[in-house]
Amino acid sequence: MDILAHPGLITIEEAEIARDNNIALEISARKGHSLGNGHVAKVAMEVGADLVVDTDTHAPDDLITYETAYRIAKGAGLPEKIINEALRDNPLNILKNKGLL
Repeated sequence: MDILAHPGLITIEEAEIARDNNIALEISARKGHSLGNGHVAKVAMEVGADLVVDTDTHAPDDLITYETAYRIAKGAGLPEKIINEALRDNPLNILKNKGLL
């Protein structure tokens, strides 16, 4: 598993397990799931877990632009450096590790 989708009220211990297993935590654009984004961001930054911004798309209307993803990350309380990692670096690393790039 590469990404833990909509982790919600994840604990410090669970985030540490994800970090130790190179599993990124999702900052979600999906309605409902996004309610926990601030908590996920805080816990991930506290333990040094990777983050990605994702849509959990179920239908075409769920797709978002880079600008919307940026606003979601900013709204979750991520600093600029972490936003860049979550939107660019971490997804690219996942693809590279899977041999897709």
